[in-house]
Amino acid sequence: MGPTQQFLVKILKMLRNILLFTFTSLLPLIAIAQEGAWPVPNKPITFINPFPPGGAVDAFGRPLARQLSIQLNDSIVVDNRGGAGGTLGAAVAAKMAPDGYTWLLGAVHHSIAPSMYANLPYGITKDFEPIAIIGSVPHVIVVNPNKFPKNDLKSIIEEIRKNPGKYNYASTGNGTSQHLTGELFKMQNKLLITHIPYRGTGPALQDVVAGQVDMMFDTLAGAAPFIKNGQLIAVAVASSKRSEAFPNIPTAQELGINNFIVSSWYALWAIKGTSKDIIDKMSAETQIALASPDIKERWAAMGATVPKMTRAELNNYINQEVARWREVVKKSGAKLD
Repeated sequence: MGPTQQFLVKILKMLRNILLFTFTSLLPLIAIAQEGAWPVPNKPITFINPFPPGGAVDAFGRPLARQLSIQLNDSIVVDNRGGAGGTLGAAVAAKMAPDGYTWLLGAVHHSIAPSMYANLPYGITKDFEPIAIIGSVPHVIVVNPNKFPKNDLKSIIEEIRKNPGKYNYASTGNGTSQHLTGELFKMQNKLLITHIPYRGTGPALQDVVAGQVDMMFDTLAGAAPFIKNGQLIAVAVASSKRSEAFPNIPTAQELGINNFIVSSWYALWAIKGTSKDIIDKMSAETQIALASPDIKERWAAMGATVPKMTRAELNNYINQEVARWREVVKKSGAKLD
């Protein structure tokens, strides 16, 4: 081997050593990047929100999407597909490929819809797999301060019972959780209260404040500003324990009304058939996101909590909610029109 060839061999050995050193040095960084990467790269992820922009599902879904996009280092788009009480957007989501690019943001309304809408083109338990309840807000019984002789729950129930048909309650529309919570309360306490449906939370609450309607079974988040300024009186919260945001409001159970536990919950679903690896990844990242300081602060301001459930427990819970609201709709005769 001549001098020139020996020189070239030395150069090649040096280059090989440099490349090996560089690759070995980068291995930890590659591992870190892979650990945090979304299993389905190179394409934005879409969360279909089947309600109009600016509603409660947006209030929970958009901050979650932002946090997850940071964690996954991927773009997450919230696509609002409102209409027909959240059923149109859910039907769109059900037809999407189960490839991990499309997910459904939904709510308690999707456990009510099977009992209120005939011939739905999807099934919430058949076509979707629940990932997590991303937030839960208890309902609260609020009354106009001047409508009842006494503003405690026991006295209000006695007053309504003595005067069947005299009193009424507002809701955000037929078939909503506010409507069916009122029907559940009537059924459990054998009361006759007239239902007055409105188009949305704002108009309903304003008329209760103005005295046009006597009471409402709204979410704590929706009623909170009016409770704080004294325009409405909160007589009981429909949860198993008192709200940390409003510790002075007793639970209905404390006041002798058992099993009156109702919340408006919001959830994330996968399209049925999505691979287990992707579902496991999104589930784990969602729990991390919900524990982040920003999300916890936002949720606390809305009086929301995140129930601790396994995915199996969540699946059972949603099935129970579907069955419960079916029973309420059947016994109350609730209809959309």
